[in-house]
Amino acid sequence: MVETTTLTKKLEFSSSHRYWREDWSDSKNFEVFGKCTNEYGHGHNYVLEATVKGPVDIDTGMIINIYRLKPMLKDILREFDHKFLNEDTDYFDDMIPTTENFAKVLYECISEKLNSQECKLMKVRLYETKDLFVDYWKDDE
Repeated sequence: MVETTTLTKKLEFSSSHRYWREDWSDSKNFEVFGKCTNEYGHGHNYVLEATVKGPVDIDTGMIINIYRLKPMLKDILREFDHKFLNEDTDYFDDMIPTTENFAKVLYECISEKLNSQECKLMKVRLYETKDLFVDYWKDDE
């Protein structure tokens, strides 16, 4: 039997975004996206929960040292914190910065950084508001 333990770190940050498709008319954008089409965008105080999994190290008693995980996550979020996602990052040049797409982007960024660590990213949970969140993960291959 293989034992696996998970650890979740929660961080807060703020970003703004706009839902808009250039290939749609103003009326269709408004019909589909409602107030999220505001010309100047709108912001959220996001909460990210990053869950890692792996074996507990026999010497340290940890999956990963939180003093390594926390700064790594903060470094990734610095790219998005207090930014207008549509214009201040390259991630959303070809996709709408919905919470679903944003969670996937964050998963990919974190997973890439964790690639050389002893644990693996299991999932991210991204809260857009206190009662709206998205979970994103990749099933083990």
